[in-house]
Amino acid sequence: MEQKIKNAGKEVALAAVSATAFYLFAAAIFAVIVKHCTLSELSVAAVSWCLKGLGAFTFSLIFVHMGRAFFKGAAAGALFSVLALFLFAAIGGGFYLTALFPAELLFSAALGGLGAVLGVKLRKEG
Repeated sequence: MEQKIKNAGKEVALAAVSATAFYLFAAAIFAVIVKHCTLSELSVAAVSWCLKGLGAFTFSLIFVHMGRAFFKGAAAGALFSVLALFLFAAIGGGFYLTALFPAELLFSAALGGLGAVLGVKLRKEG
C-alpha cells in the first residue's frame, strides 16, 4: 500500500513539474511573439489558458498510469496550476491573483484528469 502511494505521488509530481516546465518554455516563446505584435490582453489570457490546458492534459496523459487515474491526473493538473502561479510570481516579482484563478484551477484539474484517463486507455492498462 505504501509503495502505491509513493508511485502515485511520483506520477503526480512528475506530470506537474513537466507541465510547469513546458508552460514556462511556451510562455517565454509567446512573450517574444507578443513583444513583436500588438495583441490584446484578452488574446494573451486565452493563449495562456490554452497552454495551461495543453500542458495539464498532455503531461498527465504521458506520466499517469492506472489506478485512480482521473484523480491522479486532476491532482497533477491542480498542482501544475499552483506551481505555475508560484513560479511566475517569483519571476515577475509578485502575486497576481484574479477572480478567475479558481476556474483556472478547475480547468487544469479537469483536463489533467481527462488526459490521465485517456493515457490509461491508450496504453490499455485499464
